[in-house]
Amino acid sequence: MSKRLLLIEDEPNIIEAISFILSRDGWHVASHSSGTTAMERLRAEPPDVVILDVMLPGRSGYEVLRDIRDDPSLAKIPVLMLTARGQTKDRELAERAGANLFMTKPFSNTEVLEAVRALVPAT
Repeated sequence: MSKRLLLIEDEPNIIEAISFILSRDGWHVASHSSGTTAMERLRAEPPDVVILDVMLPGRSGYEVLRDIRDDPSLAKIPVLMLTARGQTKDRELAERAGANLFMTKPFSNTEVLEAVRALVPAT
C-alpha cells in the first residue's frame, strides 16, 4: 500500500512538481492550497507525512503547524516545511513550531524525495 502525503501549497507549479516526483516513487499525493481550511483537510484524511508551505492564503504555515502539533490526533505526523525564505530566523520559527525538516525553494527533486523518505521510512 502506498504512503499518503498531503502537500499544503498554493503555487500550482510547485504542487505539480512535487506530486510528480513523489507519485513516481509510489506515494499517493493529495494537495490543499488554503491555510484557512488546512486543518479541516488534515482531520478529514490524516496523511503519513505533510509538506507545508510557510506562505499560504488565510493563515501561515507556522500557524497551521502549531495547530497540528496541538491536536493529539495529528501531533505525531512528520512535517516538512517549505519556504522561499531561507534565513536563520525562518528556520528557527519552523523548529519552534515543531517542523521535522525545513527546506528552501528552489529545491531539487532529489532533495524532496530524500527528505520525505527520511521522514517516513519504507516499511
